[in-house]
Amino acid sequence: MSEFTNVTIIKKANVYFNGNVTSRTVLFSNGSKKTLGVMLPGEYEFNTADKEIMEILSGDLDVLLPGESGWKKIKGGESFEVPANAKFSLNIRTLTDYCCSFVR
Repeated sequence: MSEFTNVTIIKKANVYFNGNVTSRTVLFSNGSKKTLGVMLPGEYEFNTADKEIMEILSGDLDVLLPGESGWKKIKGGESFEVPANAKFSLNIRTLTDYCCSFVR
């Protein structure tokens, strides 16, 4: 899906890691939520309460998922899932455009 229709967008940005990771929240009429954002090169650790599906629209990164011992390479056009109530790490290699879906 390359576009969303009939949504509400929260104007205030979600800003993390001194502005190196930013996103905007998109709310859907069915109650679901996504964020659209950009990550600059660097290493970041995130916590999540809900299950997340991270769709990488463009860019190049490595992800270390919970319970995994090795990093997995991800590039534009690929995605990965993070379980609820988990911590995961990202090593962003190039400017990365993403869409994160929160699953409840």
